[in-house]
Amino acid sequence: METHQFFLSLLIILLAARLFAEIATRFELPAVIGELLAGIVLGPSLLNLVEPTETIRLLAEIGIILLLFEVGLGTDIKQLVRTGGSSVVVAVSGFLLPLVLGYTLAFYLFDQSLLISLFIGGTLTATSIGITVRVLADMKRQHSAEGQVVLGAAVLDDVLGVVLLALLYEFSTGGGISVLNAGKVLLFIAAFFVLAPIAARFISVLIKRFDSVSEVPGLLPTSIVSLVLFFAWLAYEMGAPELLGGFAAGLALSRRFFLPFAISLHSDEGFSHRIEEQMKPIVHLFTPIFFVYVGLSLNLRDIDWGSGFIWLFSLSLMAIAILGKMVGPFMLRQKSAARWVIGLAMIPRGEVGLIFAELGRVSGIFNNEIYASMVIVIAMTTLFPPLAIKWFYRRFGALLDS
Repeated sequence: METHQFFLSLLIILLAARLFAEIATRFELPAVIGELLAGIVLGPSLLNLVEPTETIRLLAEIGIILLLFEVGLGTDIKQLVRTGGSSVVVAVSGFLLPLVLGYTLAFYLFDQSLLISLFIGGTLTATSIGITVRVLADMKRQHSAEGQVVLGAAVLDDVLGVVLLALLYEFSTGGGISVLNAGKVLLFIAAFFVLAPIAARFISVLIKRFDSVSEVPGLLPTSIVSLVLFFAWLAYEMGAPELLGGFAAGLALSRRFFLPFAISLHSDEGFSHRIEEQMKPIVHLFTPIFFVYVGLSLNLRDIDWGSGFIWLFSLSLMAIAILGKMVGPFMLRQKSAARWVIGLAMIPRGEVGLIFAELGRVSGIFNNEIYASMVIVIAMTTLFPPLAIKWFYRRFGALLDS
């Protein structure tokens, strides 16, 4: 692509992402739905204005890494500790059930291969903590009993999801599906999660000191982005996906960081807040490129919409995606209304689900039909639960406070 053409493509992507996100939020829908739709409109599915070139893909990769950095930065392990067993039950059941049911459906009923079936099940495990937090905050219920359980479960769900993503990445890049490969990846992940955050903590101390004496503006975001990219590279060198590096860097710089064996380090609240505030514009610049890129990579014209496969496959996965997240809350000793809210709040897949689906496509695991089905399921499970939660609170909110 010529330089001027790239500039024009990037201009169109950024403006379309913003426009469609604004329209989505006006209708009380998640912004990610608007950004995904922007990619579908701009890509081969409709207008074919922008081609998903290698340069745009690289920008999208940076967007994924920074997105998971933001997820890690917002992770509060204290939240999981406070809600205890309830969050663990919701998170573990909401992780295992979609994984097992999705794999079983794809492998036994739709005759997909072992690796494809694992990717399908893995994609269904995701929960978008960003969308969940936004909906609860809109309803002013993030500090309620059910809100605390949801936030604690979403924290654990993020950690489990990133570990599964690393395993699937190893399987898809030629390592093969075996206990040995899985053990190797889990060992690398354990070492990375222990050593990398400790290193990041000491590096952040140096950044903080230099920031306090530097007279040149912009040192903090430049240093943090460099740190995130370094950990992305380090994660790859250790046999894990680059995404893991972004998540680990965010986790290390979050306001509360726990080491194994109950040893805790207290971070500087003010410094963590400054990191969060100064990184937001950069994160919000790159992450929409990823979501638009997902839409650009999806060619709806190549799909045989008259085929019964895609409809039956999508509807079956949709049922599993909803059921898998709703079972856990009904194991809790909570009011019936609270159980429904917790279950609905865990359903949105959002950005995390799209990361799984995109990895499956890039690795050549998903063909166009399966990829389209996964994007449809992710979009629907992201679109409807926020609306259902808001309706439920308006209709039955009094029962939760009684």
